[in-house]
Amino acid sequence: MQKTDDKERLEQDRRLKERMSRIDHKLIVISGKGGVGKSTVAVNLAYDLAAKGNRVGLLDVDIHGPNIAKMLGIEDKRLIGSDLGIEPIEVLPGLKVVSLALMFEDRDQPIIWRGPLKMITIKQFLADVNWGELDYLIIDSPPGTGDEPLSVCQLIPDLSGAIIVTTPQDVAVLDSRKSVLFAKELKIPIVGIIENMSGFICPHCGKEIDLFGVGGGEKAASDLRVPFLGKIPLEPEMVKSGDSGKPFLSANQVSPAAGVMDGIVKQIKEFLVHDGQ
Repeated sequence: MQKTDDKERLEQDRRLKERMSRIDHKLIVISGKGGVGKSTVAVNLAYDLAAKGNRVGLLDVDIHGPNIAKMLGIEDKRLIGSDLGIEPIEVLPGLKVVSLALMFEDRDQPIIWRGPLKMITIKQFLADVNWGELDYLIIDSPPGTGDEPLSVCQLIPDLSGAIIVTTPQDVAVLDSRKSVLFAKELKIPIVGIIENMSGFICPHCGKEIDLFGVGGGEKAASDLRVPFLGKIPLEPEMVKSGDSGKPFLSANQVSPAAGVMDGIVKQIKEFLVHDGQ
């Protein structure tokens, strides 16, 4: 029995290595604190890359609170198996998505799992999903430096980089610094820090209001000597788009937030080219 288990584990390890070798760039999006808009950034990053002709995979490894399916309007879809493995959901040509939310009928069902079971699930998503050949795999991780991001970093030793999302608040910035040091400790290249919700754009007068302060993420990047990718302002349409299942960038390409996001995507591409990842 032990020999059979060892053989199956080795075979899954082989599949994982083979599938990951067919993906050019693998990026993990992390945050030290919840509620900073990390999933919004991951969804719009993946959408923008796919809309520009890239082959993109989006993997949601937030086991306890998966939101990617909701934000992309695919909550009613379900993952199915084929001869090639688990088939991801294709949101649009060039964008494939996998999330635990796509495996359960009851959206309110809590996932009450300990660490080992979560790692088994994440490993299956990497090894047994038919990702095919991709230019980018964007991995949206839950907040903190616990089981899920650690599992991803251990299972994909050649991660191209980590993107850290924070808000300007001191509490969020404090936790984001821990995320930077987490990536450094695991020798994951740091693409940079994004300061989300950096000013609220009033829908009536168009002026910017600093609801959560400003500049915290930029200062953290300077202090820790990592790239700062940009400040994304908070706009009412961003909130509506996430709830309606339509990525922000798919509906509004001319807003200040869309312009900043487009600049962030360009910087990420430049980082990957410069670092040869």
